[in-house]
Amino acid sequence: MAGKLSKREIEELKAFVQTGNLTATAAKLQEKLESLEKTPLDIAITGVSGSGKSSFVNAIRGLRDNDEGAAETGTTQTTMKPNPYTHPRHREVTIWDLPGTGTPTFQPEKYLKEVNFDWYDFFIIVAATHFTSHDTNLAREIQKKGKRFYYVRSKVDNDLKGEGRKKNFNKERSLQKIREDCIENLRKVGEASPRVFLICIWEPANYDFPLLLETLENELDEQKRHVFTLALPNISAEILRKKKAELQKHILEVAFMSCAIGAVPLPGLSLVCDVAILVFHMRQYCVAFGLTDESLTRLARQVGKPVAELKSVMKKSSMASAITKEFVLSLLSRSACGLLMIVEFVLNFVPVLGSLAGGGISFLTTRYLLQSFLDDAAEDAQKVLTKALEPKA
Repeated sequence: MAGKLSKREIEELKAFVQTGNLTATAAKLQEKLESLEKTPLDIAITGVSGSGKSSFVNAIRGLRDNDEGAAETGTTQTTMKPNPYTHPRHREVTIWDLPGTGTPTFQPEKYLKEVNFDWYDFFIIVAATHFTSHDTNLAREIQKKGKRFYYVRSKVDNDLKGEGRKKNFNKERSLQKIREDCIENLRKVGEASPRVFLICIWEPANYDFPLLLETLENELDEQKRHVFTLALPNISAEILRKKKAELQKHILEVAFMSCAIGAVPLPGLSLVCDVAILVFHMRQYCVAFGLTDESLTRLARQVGKPVAELKSVMKKSSMASAITKEFVLSLLSRSACGLLMIVEFVLNFVPVLGSLAGGGISFLTTRYLLQSFLDDAAEDAQKVLTKALEPKA
């Protein structure tokens, strides 16, 4: 049940209260949450020209090559300098399309200096066929400077089409052969322990693209991981689950911050809550799950379905445009079902929270509403994804 506090949450709340300075604690929590929301993440995409770098830039931002704001693609060199592409939903995330590395005079150290190496959190090295000594030399230079890199083999769909014409074609066996060829090729040019991700830009939910995203997520620090997770393209139920878990981590902190610094009285109910905090975080949930007019319109265009068809499976309250002060006040006015939880909460914490009954009500109400809304938004996002992936009638 969304309204029931877990043992861990009770212990964390007691720890907050026992600091003795609720205003200072709330300010610290607000600083932490703002820091998470504003943490920059810069991802560098490099490799030989024509390997699919620009298309990969688009895919990791949840875009297709013909979408508005997509990176320019082409079979010739289209990137002559580092080009930044901001994530369409999360402005703190920037994907950098770096110049190609396949020139005869390529020098890794000089290249990294020219593209401002220190600016990026990690590098993704893309190849469409074979990785070369340019790729491994660049990787060694990146590693020497203390940053991570990842090998991505793009356009595996083209290889599978060729293999598919052979007798006894087996998709998994063919993919394993491609992977082994890449690894063997990398070893020949000096990579001791290569790890390669096979992807197809046009099928981001298939092959190793989800595994790549999971690997990147796991190897980032806490703040960068939070930003990266929320910016992931909504291509699978697993990604939606991760987004929900990431947002859920901070509900307790938001609720306590509301308890300490924001109050809006409601006629007829002894509930207190900071409406502005609720509006902000509910909208944030909608943005993360792609439940905005802009995101749904783009998804509808990508899957070739009317946007109304995608919206038809949603609750209207899950749309970001529906999250207003009036909407939140209406939710609060209907929160009488939480009164028993509040009484139980206050009794459990007397005398620790005896002087903070009003704050306790605000805390419980905020937490309950955020959790309930997060559950609904995550459920709607899954319904939209399922509808988008359904074959056309």
